[in-house]
Amino acid sequence: MSRRLRLILLGVGLAALGTLLVVALPQLPRFGGDAHPYRDLAVVATFQHATANAVSSINFDQRGFDTFGEETILFCAVVGVAALLRPVHRERRREVASGGRVLESTSLLVYVLFPVTLVLGADVVAHGAITPGGGFQGGVVLSTGIHLLYVGGRYRLLQRLRPLAWFEQGEALGVVLFGALGLAAAAFGSALFANVVPQGTLSDFVSAGTVPLFNIAVGLTVGSSIVVLLASFLDQTLAIRADPDGAGPSDGVREGAA
Repeated sequence: MSRRLRLILLGVGLAALGTLLVVALPQLPRFGGDAHPYRDLAVVATFQHATANAVSSINFDQRGFDTFGEETILFCAVVGVAALLRPVHRERRREVASGGRVLESTSLLVYVLFPVTLVLGADVVAHGAITPGGGFQGGVVLSTGIHLLYVGGRYRLLQRLRPLAWFEQGEALGVVLFGALGLAAAAFGSALFANVVPQGTLSDFVSAGTVPLFNIAVGLTVGSSIVVLLASFLDQTLAIRADPDGAGPSDGVREGAA
């Protein structure tokens, strides 16, 4: 694509965006006023669909299509990072030597907090429709909780507990599950990503219709994506080194504990 054509496309895009802003901005409520139509409609919809957590109601019910786009962006970003950090020409994996001494207090905290963090992350995902939290927050807690093992100097144990092939499939499965839930709503004769499952009673664990299911899908994608992301950074930092012999990438070298 030539420079001239790129500038033309940029100009067309900016002109279209400017036109949309000129049309939309005058329709916004006055700044500092007491009219908040989006807030009022969101709260009413939250109670109608028995979703005690208004944020989850907005993310996974009222604007589910936007959330699907955000989840897809995260998935694509992690795939891009993993592709950039893989071993390339004149790089190879080496055996990771044992790291420095870890304080006993640090190891003790890791042993105590590791199971607690995993349980907390699962709880945040499962109760995302009725308490503060959800799939995004719970997925981050779960993925970082697993990597507490690295903080405690147990890198080899971390490798055994996070088989990357499983997590790579998990992040793709989460995106597919989210999209399938949205298409299922359309198949039942409603709108795309609509809440078509019986909502139940407000504040009950089984309530909010499809919101808990979307939380699980997002938790699966976010948790798996961050595990793959952190694994790529750790691999690049600890195991991948320049190969002076120019032998190229090699996966046959065993990694030790860090």
